Amino acid sequence: MGIRLMGIAHAKQKLQRTLSARMGIVSATSIDVPKGHLAVYVGETHKKRFVIPISYLNHPLFQDLLNRAEEEFGFDHPMGGLTIPCSEEYFITLTSALNCS
Repeated sequence: MGIRLMGIAHAKQKLQRTLSARMGIVSATSIDVPKGHLAVYVGETHKKRFVIPISYLNHPLFQDLLNRAEEEFGFDHPMGGLTIPCSEEYFITLTSALNCS
């Protein structure tokens, strides 16, 4: 499997550009999520909102994150939406890899 790992800073910039252009990163005050997408909150202490395609839900690596979210939060998510218990850097790296696959 030839997944090229980029530097965290480069991956973060690329994901932000991609999400802004294609999926529209939505501010925390906005409730609009494009059709076929899902809002998730990511971060260990400070939570940041990302809007991702629902196709990510089928990927085994993303399912591991969902399992961790279930173990940590159950169905009581403090942000009112799906909360992913990982660092923002890891999430950006993972979603960048999923964009390439």
